[in-house]
Amino acid sequence: MRKFSIPTILTLLSLTILVSTNAQISTYFAEVEAWNSDRIDALKQPNGWLNLEGLFWLKKGVNSFGSSSINDLVYDNAAFPKHVGDFIYEDGKVYWKDGITEKITINDNDLVLANSGTLNLLTATEGKYTSQWKDFIWVVIQREDKVGVRFRNLKAKTLLEFKGIERFPVDPIWRVKAKVIPQDQNPLMIMNVLGQNTAQKHGGQLVFDIEGKTYRLDAIDEGGVRLFVAFADATSGKTTYGSGRFIELDKPDADGYTYIDFNKAYNPPCAFTEFATCPLPPAQNRLSIAIPAGEKKYGQH
Repeated sequence: MRKFSIPTILTLLSLTILVSTNAQISTYFAEVEAWNSDRIDALKQPNGWLNLEGLFWLKKGVNSFGSSSINDLVYDNAAFPKHVGDFIYEDGKVYWKDGITEKITINDNDLVLANSGTLNLLTATEGKYTSQWKDFIWVVIQREDKVGVRFRNLKAKTLLEFKGIERFPVDPIWRVKAKVIPQDQNPLMIMNVLGQNTAQKHGGQLVFDIEGKTYRLDAIDEGGVRLFVAFADATSGKTTYGSGRFIELDKPDADGYTYIDFNKAYNPPCAFTEFATCPLPPAQNRLSIAIPAGEKKYGQH
């Protein structure tokens, strides 16, 4: 049986640890790249953020819709009908009425209805009732007391010319362990770009250290097994989107810990379009430190 000296054994142990560490790092890099690929694919989907070309707020009563300037809601595109139809908003409900010469399709994922003027488009879960005319689709949304129409062009220039999002180099040091401290403050108030404050379920305060200093972020519990965080840092408005970025993470384990992976920090929808209604980071989620990880700023929004 071959015997090894103490230095040789230590060298072998070091090599084993190094190989193991390199394998873990390689696996982690592959995980982040897979996440990024899924992220890009999601942006390109019909319900992604790259094809938005309109957000029209409704008034009470009849809201005519089309490309002609005489309509209440104007989508300025020669390829779109001058008058495709009307949204009728009354008693907290929104109905659709086809134009004289146009017929649209309303799809609720279970059935497809043509000329569905009696369907209440507002009470359905957002995105369930999708209206379509050729490559243009739209859905009724509600933001507190505001009711509007989110409009998409499946052949939008912003979609067809999309080349990806620049990112910081992936660095494992930005995957940070955090203690999740339950908060008595419930709900967590979050303001959106419309200036509306919305009560959200508090998912706890994330407490973590970077370079020997302790930082905190408040998380939103959106249900399921994940937490959501809107945050800003010292890169915001410089190399990253000015209003901050988003990040999702697992809920805490049995010991109350989770990991914040800043390499997966991503731009909010408002970075891609002016027709989104993004939540903004609360004051306590504006970090003084720079987080050079995740997505960099995109576009001019």
